[in-house]
Amino acid sequence: MKSAKLTIDGNEHEFPVTVGSEGEVGIELSGLRKTTGAISLDPGYGSTGSCLSEITFIDGEKGILRYRGYDIEELAKNCTFVEVCYLLNFGHLPNEAQLQDFGDKMTRHTLLHEDMKKFFEGFPATAHPMAMLSAMVSSLSAYYPGAGIDEDLDLNVVRLLAKVKTIAAFSFKKSMGQPFVYPRNEYSYCANFLHMMFSLPTENYKPSKVLVDALNLLLILHADHEQNCSTSTVRMVGSSHVSLYASIAAGISALWGPLHGGANQAVIEMLRMIRNDGANYQKYVDMAKDKSSGFRLMGFGHRVYRNFDPRARILKRTADQVLSELGVDDPLLKIAKRLEQVALEDEYFVKRRLYPNVDFYSGIIYRAMGIPTNMFTVMFALGRMPGWIAHWKEMRNDPRTRINRPRQIYTGPTHQVFVPRAER
Repeated sequence: MKSAKLTIDGNEHEFPVTVGSEGEVGIELSGLRKTTGAISLDPGYGSTGSCLSEITFIDGEKGILRYRGYDIEELAKNCTFVEVCYLLNFGHLPNEAQLQDFGDKMTRHTLLHEDMKKFFEGFPATAHPMAMLSAMVSSLSAYYPGAGIDEDLDLNVVRLLAKVKTIAAFSFKKSMGQPFVYPRNEYSYCANFLHMMFSLPTENYKPSKVLVDALNLLLILHADHEQNCSTSTVRMVGSSHVSLYASIAAGISALWGPLHGGANQAVIEMLRMIRNDGANYQKYVDMAKDKSSGFRLMGFGHRVYRNFDPRARILKRTADQVLSELGVDDPLLKIAKRLEQVALEDEYFVKRRLYPNVDFYSGIIYRAMGIPTNMFTVMFALGRMPGWIAHWKEMRNDPRTRINRPRQIYTGPTHQVFVPRAER
């Protein structure tokens, strides 16, 4: 067994080393404070492993992303989103019988309790769809109080995966001031969501295969991504043994931030700004190179990947295909392609490995599908749901899990003498 040595004040301490199945090395420091009286300090946890996980592997240097050992390219090409949900949560791809049973259950649990419609009625017309999504998922705890009990776990996994698309579609309808549209059992997961989004009581919207396939792909590519901000939030909240629904609601709130799930919306807003400034993309490329400008190109580079984001590589091909088949002539796409060309050829971007990431392309495709920008983060949450649930299950089933309680290094004032109010 390998070990690492740490010297503090001349005293040498030895700590065990864990090596993952892909060769990742971690120094186990859980006994650091007890052994040395010191703690590790890692703001943002960029070099800290919070858990052992069998779900997703990323190699940012090589541009690799795998779910349960399967390359994302293979899953995106050959699977449905429902298959990927099964893979992430049960550890293996389903056979025909398992997929049929799982899909049937997802269909039967799509409806919401009718009382929940009253919650939607209580939101103001200006409410952001993410605010409604988080609140409504949390409210499911009141309808299914056994969500944290082991024997109900698989049932509640199905319930949440099935109902979240209904909640997401209802949140959109509320924000648009339109009546809710109920799910239909004859539709697939993705087709059902599009039906609930775009149908009207007087007009039954029939989603095209192009849109269904595009949505299926987008959801698969967002299904999981290791210990990102929202996933680690789900694990941290869940470590207190709160219910599945409450933990996922916390993850939704974490995803809402513009530095996380809101990034694809920021890309569209940036492209609009460039369009409104005469489509002078070179001006903004030059500004991005100038650190004093305070401007940055949204959708370029990634916290993890130092190579081309494998999800972006897939969406790059899909974006052209989808927009072509839909007959969409989007001026923002033309600007995006020019920016993409610069990023792939300009020495400044190539040297810094600032390649277009998944957010750069996903927003363009969602826009072409008719999904408004305030729903982009909701779409992200819909895709990330199976990954969040899988991590919550893994965390709860791991006997090493303790309630999360990070330490800190205090930098405030030392002991002060209290002065009575009259003497201050």
